Amino acid sequence: MLSYPAAIPLSTRSLNHLADLIRAHRHQRRSHWRRLDPGRQALLALAHLRNGDTFTRLAAGFEIGVATAWRYVREAITLLAATADDLLAAMTRIRLLAYAILDGILIPIDRVHHQKPYYSGKHRRHGMNVQIIADAVGRLVWASATLPGSTHDLTAARKHGIITALTSAEVMTFADKAYQGAGGTVRTPFKRHRDRPKLSACQKAVNKAHARIRARGECAVATLKTWKILAKLRCSPSRTTAIVQAIIVLHHIENPIYRA
Repeated sequence: MLSYPAAIPLSTRSLNHLADLIRAHRHQRRSHWRRLDPGRQALLALAHLRNGDTFTRLAAGFEIGVATAWRYVREAITLLAATADDLLAAMTRIRLLAYAILDGILIPIDRVHHQKPYYSGKHRRHGMNVQIIADAVGRLVWASATLPGSTHDLTAARKHGIITALTSAEVMTFADKAYQGAGGTVRTPFKRHRDRPKLSACQKAVNKAHARIRARGECAVATLKTWKILAKLRCSPSRTTAIVQAIIVLHHIENPIYRA
């Protein structure tokens, strides 16, 4: 079998942070011997999350079994996800923003046996819905737990308590037409109705300004997409939340402006 060196576009901060979590976990469980030391296990997990390397490739590269690679990655993701902020903790930072940008994205997944709840008619594919909050310049601040892809963005935002939290904190929030009717401090563009087929010049100007602000939120979406594992998840949908939360933790390690 041929092999080659590969780079992971992350700093040593992420590697050291994850290695410390793994080391503490092993000490707590009194697990002193493993095929890989904490640093190598952290590197294995980062290669999977950032580069999207499969367990087969990781097993060959790290000279371990496929099942061992799967188990090590799963353990690392669980440890990272356990340190992720919930919405209440994130609101201590979000309420300090000039304004927030709310958006929803779909993380593609493989088709599953009970596929109907996971099929998004909007995106015409199976996936998991994630709600994200970005700041005024498009930096990713927080991401929600995942819901089946058929869930409407507004329904997902309400289920996670995002609308209530933003309104209670009096944070002006810009969102797209999918969130119309959210109320509170959430602002959405004007939408044409059957009884009002045309928008006025003033409404069009407001929509244009609104779109310029909301477009910055696409930077946060692009941030998530740089993690190749999210290009298409081939695991159980129940693991999606842990993967997203682990990525958010690593993202904040790399960009500590919103790190607690």
